[in-house]
Amino acid sequence: MTKTPQEIELMAASGRLLASVFTHLDGMALEGMMTLEIDARVERFIVDELKARPASKGQYGYGFVLNSSINQVVCHGMPSADDVLKSDDIVNLDITLEKDGFIADSSKTYLIGSVGPQARRLVRTTYEAMWKGIRAVRPGARLGDIGFAIERHAKQAGYCVVRDYCGHGIGREMHEEPQVLHFGRAGTGVTLREGMTFTIEPMLNQGVRTVLTEDDGWTVVTSDGKLSAQFEHTVAVKRDGVRVLTLRPDETPGR
Repeated sequence: MTKTPQEIELMAASGRLLASVFTHLDGMALEGMMTLEIDARVERFIVDELKARPASKGQYGYGFVLNSSINQVVCHGMPSADDVLKSDDIVNLDITLEKDGFIADSSKTYLIGSVGPQARRLVRTTYEAMWKGIRAVRPGARLGDIGFAIERHAKQAGYCVVRDYCGHGIGREMHEEPQVLHFGRAGTGVTLREGMTFTIEPMLNQGVRTVLTEDDGWTVVTSDGKLSAQFEHTVAVKRDGVRVLTLRPDETPGR
């Protein structure tokens, strides 16, 4: 589903607010903090400071504002008083926000305290892979071009792309068409058109690409217990390329 220029501006406004949530998180001392406390702080910031709605809370029966996915958790980690972030952890914080009827979705993997070189390399490569996918977006390109660019970068670094979860169209609903795979063949799939809006959110694993869902029905982990990392942005296809609607102030487009 394509959006009008006016709708994209509303999405961009939501995206700027969501970017400010990550700036707020950047200022927190996350080491030693319970992920449940992070969830509570983010909710207060979105509701009280930004006058917006945390779109994930209540979606599909989910009870929290964000996903907190630590180390071997690939995605959908649930905040908990039992999960205290410690030095050498990596944690992906995945947050959605709705303002004036439109939703933005973004995530960032944080390095907690002193993190070893192998974990740092995985996180850096995942961030680079996301941008490889973003740079493939333009009118006339194909969805397969995005997945191909991401997977090629991941494989060159020796990592696997998780295939069980993908990006998605977004707008008035959190999940719209199309599905955006993070692997694939160039020149295949849906043709991109000006006004399309979707997320690009690759998850890269140190080991095998297969995953398992824990008994809580939400938490997804690597099947071999090795690390996983993720980054995500919401983007719009514009006439001459791509616009990153959730770009953070510390980021340079196309990095």
